[in-house]
Amino acid sequence: MSEPEKIEQLRRYREQARLGGGKERIERQHKAGKLTARERIDLLLDPGSFRETDMFVVQRATDFGMDAPERKILGDSVVTGWGTINGRLVFVFSQDFTVFGGSLSEVHAEKVVKIMDMAMKVGAPIIGINDSGGARIQEGVVSLGGYADIFLRNTLASGVVPQISAIMGPCAGGAVYSPALTDFIFMVKGTSHMFITGPEVIKAVTHEQVTFEELGGAMTHNTKSGVSHVAADSEADCMFLIRELLSYLPQNNMEDPPFEPTGDDPLRTDERLDTIVPDDPSKPYDIKDVIRMVVDEGRFFEIHKHFAQNIVVGFARLGGHSVGIVANQPAVLAGVLDIDASVKAARFVRFCDAFNIPIITFVDVPGFLPGVAQEHGGIIRSGAKLLYAYCEATVPKLTVITRKAYGGAYDVMSSKHIRGDLNLAWPSAEIAVMGPEGAVNIIFRRELMESDDPDARRAELVAEYRRRFANPYVAAARGYIDDVIEPHDTRPRLINALEMLRNKRDSNPPKKHGNIPL
Repeated sequence: MSEPEKIEQLRRYREQARLGGGKERIERQHKAGKLTARERIDLLLDPGSFRETDMFVVQRATDFGMDAPERKILGDSVVTGWGTINGRLVFVFSQDFTVFGGSLSEVHAEKVVKIMDMAMKVGAPIIGINDSGGARIQEGVVSLGGYADIFLRNTLASGVVPQISAIMGPCAGGAVYSPALTDFIFMVKGTSHMFITGPEVIKAVTHEQVTFEELGGAMTHNTKSGVSHVAADSEADCMFLIRELLSYLPQNNMEDPPFEPTGDDPLRTDERLDTIVPDDPSKPYDIKDVIRMVVDEGRFFEIHKHFAQNIVVGFARLGGHSVGIVANQPAVLAGVLDIDASVKAARFVRFCDAFNIPIITFVDVPGFLPGVAQEHGGIIRSGAKLLYAYCEATVPKLTVITRKAYGGAYDVMSSKHIRGDLNLAWPSAEIAVMGPEGAVNIIFRRELMESDDPDARRAELVAEYRRRFANPYVAAARGYIDDVIEPHDTRPRLINALEMLRNKRDSNPPKKHGNIPL
């Protein structure tokens, strides 16, 4: 065979590999409202930057007719390689549903593991695009072993390089545990599904009837389970959101987050902040409005937007610096901490700490949610997770108390006592063991019972308690609050603190790892 013929043969092989399961299956994928594995990669990465690996790998199974020539599809059921997003290196694998339903075979797993190992070596993010029917049944335990090989890499890479999963179709059974081990899961409304056991199995075992969407759809996992972090309207939207998320993240745990110059004046003040907290402490306001008034250009990339909405987490920039934001949401359940909110915030704090992203905490919390369901559900353990995460974190931690900071929740929300670096309060801050009404009912219980007009006396005592304790100055006198500031100065004060803390060095005692109350 001549050299030109060899080159032509190479081109034919490459074209064959790019077709995956063939034109008919590609059309079927499109009719289902889904893109192909390579089309997704093209949307995700910078144009022309993708470099594919293992394009000529074929599956090795010989049982159940798998050794037939037409089943030796080049590349098998996953596309792997690397490219760039906004000029920064990333590694990616994209399961190809047109080839054996994207099922995981021995070589499929080997391709994924190879790319994950390479990402660890060079210190770059890993993005997995999942669209698979699960383990390849014809390969039996070999396929299961392949999943475990991937799970191990997910675990070893955790906290070393960012890991992002995009669920673009079915993801069932053991396959769900690889995305679950990654840092962020994106799902697409209408076409993404995740579950351990499908509707048919559930019906057979428990006699419950449920649809795919109700059981494991994008909004189910974004609102109820909290498994998914972001719900996208389309596959193109999903890829755009992943690109945006990565703009806030460093390449690995040894780098600082990317700095992005901004035209937003670091000394900008916003007078609207001075009146955003209602005079009536029982009235709500939207903490997201506060966040957008403070951060660069009002841009806030929210994580877990639809889950545990009584706490808000996400990424933004202050003076060009990438920051993670945790904020109680007084517009939902008064911003109280419950089981889901505690777990949601704890995981986010630990991610930020692992990747050197400073944490900004806005506090307006009346305490932990009372109730039998919360106690029996383990609110003690869950609240301890958030406390552990903040205590453990060594990145710069800045705290702004906008209104309530009551009870143990005051301690938990990045207080000075758990290594908060700069703790600020607005004049509207109320820092106390509990709210004035509850405190008065306990402290003056006997006096109120003996009073001729208990309601009037209670009102007097509440006003007195509020005057003496429900303010930031008692805590400031102790040094628990570094400064009481005018709300409109919040942005310049936080940016100044980030600059001051740029070279912060803090550490934890030497140990293999701690024992977070999981």
